[in-house]
This record gives sequence, structure tokens and C-alpha cells, in this order.
Amino acid sequence: MIQSQTLDFLKELVDNNKREWFQANKERYDKARENVIDLAANVITKLHKVDPSVSADLDPKKCVMRIYRDIRFSKNKTPYKNNFGISLPTQGSKLGGVEYYLQIQPGKSFIAGGYWMPEAEHLKAIRQEIDYNANDLKRIINDKGFVKLFGDFRAQDQLKTTPKGYDADNENIDLLKLKSFIVSHPLKDKEVISKDAAGLIVDICSKLYPLNIFLKNAIA
Repeated sequence: MIQSQTLDFLKELVDNNKREWFQANKERYDKARENVIDLAANVITKLHKVDPSVSADLDPKKCVMRIYRDIRFSKNKTPYKNNFGISLPTQGSKLGGVEYYLQIQPGKSFIAGGYWMPEAEHLKAIRQEIDYNANDLKRIINDKGFVKLFGDFRAQDQLKTTPKGYDADNENIDLLKLKSFIVSHPLKDKEVISKDAAGLIVDICSKLYPLNIFLKNAIA
């Protein structure tokens, strides 16, 4: 579970996002990060039993993303993120691709999964899988329980034009035009600090597991 002190640190970081404050509170950051690493380790152990492609040997330290922002090409010059991100890959230890993703942020925590902005080769393969086996995907994303947890799968970024190789009147054009194939579910602060936070997170992951299987099969 996440300690309330971890959320407190992130809340204060929002109003004090500068190197001087961060260095003065480095010990608090280190404790918060260790707390997040502990949660990641617990989630990995439980999630492996649901989805064996999430390796039980994943290093939780490497799954917790850097809090330092890359500001080289950003108008926002604040040096630190105001959240902790946890990437849980399903393809060995390489982050990205088809994965589960957990973000810890006061009032804005969430669990997500799927494939965000696939590389060109994978995007082509996923579209081909949708074209061939759309009913399999639609059974997953149209399921009432799935929609209740994650909302409308089709309501994410789409191409403004028809993807190359497909007709505009294709019955599944709304799925073929998607740029990403992700879902997310918000987590309340009281949920992430609860004793069974890892269990709750993994339970939600189990509901999006079929989507990840569909996507993994597409790019296999």
C-alpha cells in the first residue's frame, strides 16, 4: 500500500517544484520512492499469477519511472514530475509495448493497460488483427463489466483520415483508425493507501488482461 506520507510529499512537490526544495526534501523523496517500489514488488508478485507474461523476476526498482522530467524540448520547465509511474511490461524486462501501467498521484491515480502509440510495424499488425478478428476484440471491449470499469474503448485518439489499405466503409473503421489501444481506470486516494491496494490494482488488471492478450497475439 501507499503511505499517506508519500501522497503528502507529492502534494507539496506541486507547489515547490524546484531543485532547492527537492534537495532539501531528498530524504522524504527517497522514502516515498521506496514505498512505491514496495508496492510495485507486491503488484508484480500478484500480477504474475494472473498474467504469466509479467515476469515474476521483474526488478521493481527498474519498473518505477524517473521522477526527473526531460525539459529540453518542453515549455514547462519544472524539473520534477508530480507523480510516480510504474511500468509493468509483458515482454520481458523491456518497458513499453503491451503493458500495465500504474500512476500514483494525489487525486489523480490510475491503473491502465494496453499499447500506447505502437511503433509502425506493430500498429500495422494490430490493425491487421482487428481486420481479421474484430469480433474477438469487440467481445472484450463491449463487455458490460469492461465498459463500466474503463469506459468507451473507441473514445481515444483516432486518425482523421482512413488508414492506408482500408476502406472508409469498413464496418470496423472506428477501431482501425485508433492511434493507441489503451484503457484506464481511476483510483481514489483511499484505495491506494488501503492495506489491499495491490490486490485491488491486480483485480483491475485482470479485467483488462484479455485486451493485452489480443494485442500481444497481434504482434507476436
